[in-house]
Amino acid sequence: MLYFLLYPLRDSLSIFNVFRYITFRSAYAAVTALLLCFLLGPWIIRRLRKSQLLEAGSDLTPETHRAKRGTPTMGGILILLAVAVPTLLWADMTNRYIQLALLTTLWLGGIGFLDDYLKAVKRYPRGLAGRYKLAGQILLGLFLGAVLMLDPPEPGWATKTTVPFFKTVVIDFRYLYLPFVVLVLTGASNGVNFTDGLDGLAIGLVALGAFTFAGMAYVTGNVRFAEYLNLPFLGGVGELTVFCGALVGASLGFLWFNAHPADVFMGDTGSLALGGALGAVAIFIKMEFLLALVGGVFVMEVLSVVLQVASFRWRGKRIFLMAPLHHHFELKNWKEEKVVVRFWIIGILFALLSLSTLKLR
Repeated sequence: MLYFLLYPLRDSLSIFNVFRYITFRSAYAAVTALLLCFLLGPWIIRRLRKSQLLEAGSDLTPETHRAKRGTPTMGGILILLAVAVPTLLWADMTNRYIQLALLTTLWLGGIGFLDDYLKAVKRYPRGLAGRYKLAGQILLGLFLGAVLMLDPPEPGWATKTTVPFFKTVVIDFRYLYLPFVVLVLTGASNGVNFTDGLDGLAIGLVALGAFTFAGMAYVTGNVRFAEYLNLPFLGGVGELTVFCGALVGASLGFLWFNAHPADVFMGDTGSLALGGALGAVAIFIKMEFLLALVGGVFVMEVLSVVLQVASFRWRGKRIFLMAPLHHHFELKNWKEEKVVVRFWIIGILFALLSLSTLKLR
């Protein structure tokens, strides 16, 4: 909105020329998201508490989590607002990637909202049935994949993707691209969802991932940087830097209230949306495989659940004291804050390794 309102005035007032710069708009998208969280956070938390949208607890968590019962949940509403509003204000809304990124975030946020509503209001212990949740994710993945295949912004890269560490290796999935997009989107969305079990854990890792992908989107959408780094130049994806900036600001703003001891939980409203947002950005900038490294902690969490279930079914034995992985360390008597900070440190390591791939090609 501001981009269209103020940038055309650059001929009258040169100061408005700054709106042409993606870096400027990305920074202010992050600041706007952060301020929105600070301003709306207390009010939304009060409304959630007044509406009795509270965490009911689960038998699948350690006993120490019983103290968290009664904490307002569905705080993902705040995250969705803090991502959508700054993106609408600072991004070029005619950009196809921005439109699809916002659609992905709001669609998955809607699925998460329904799941949280069934848990908190209707008192369904499991919320929305897993098959329905997965169906919504698959449907969105099929839509995104179909758009990118049938009407691609970059026809030469419609069904192709890059491979980390290799500058000349490109994989063309052809007709398998559709299920590949579905796999990436559902995997990313559920990865954040599995990780969201400790105060500040998932949202801090999302901030790291969004910051990393902001840099990736910027260089991929800049012809000079792309050529220098041997990356595919994808016209228009640079605008996703603004979207990622909003993700960073919203994540840090929510962390203000979600840090231990949390005043509010994001619920599936936030975790599904944030994971899907990261997955969508990775798909758009053709770095789907790199997503596994950027979100390395999310991958660890998902694998811990898969291995735990498989081991118990096949051998009748558990590998971990409890899955996902963060609960395993809780049961090894690590303080919650220690688990969170150490997982953040691992997340920073993965982010640095991911950025290093830009040169190790």
